[in-house]
Amino acid sequence: MKEKVLIVDDDATIVNLLATILEMDGFQPCKASSGEEAFESIDKEPPDLVLLDIMMPEMDGLEFLSRLRSNPMTEQIPVVILTVLSDREDVLEGWLRKADGYVTKPFDPRELEKTLRNVLDRSEDERVQERARRLQQLRESVRRRRRDFEP
Repeated sequence: MKEKVLIVDDDATIVNLLATILEMDGFQPCKASSGEEAFESIDKEPPDLVLLDIMMPEMDGLEFLSRLRSNPMTEQIPVVILTVLSDREDVLEGWLRKADGYVTKPFDPRELEKTLRNVLDRSEDERVQERARRLQQLRESVRRRRRDFEP
């Protein structure tokens, strides 16, 4: 059975492109143009994974992710962020909000598929361990960067 991936992005062009790419990679894409619409979709039928943009009106992706993680019924759903925000501190914030993957736009479709497959292949414990590993790396990177700019 194909894994169901819920695409959450307010840009219809990106959503349609992602849906096409995911279908070609053997996933079953579902679409939501806002955080609220995504929660409605999840309530009806939880996906195997959420592919989430950060920059959306009303409820941004980070708020959506925090709400998803705070609900015991949805906290285990894997989430991969797909966004233009590529600064280390933005990436760190995504991992702090308990994302399971982070891909920046523009993206390589093969890299996106690899990330989705890796996340889906991991158990919840493995995803938590990977998150902790990434957070440690990013925190160290941000600390080094800040030290480099101190007078």
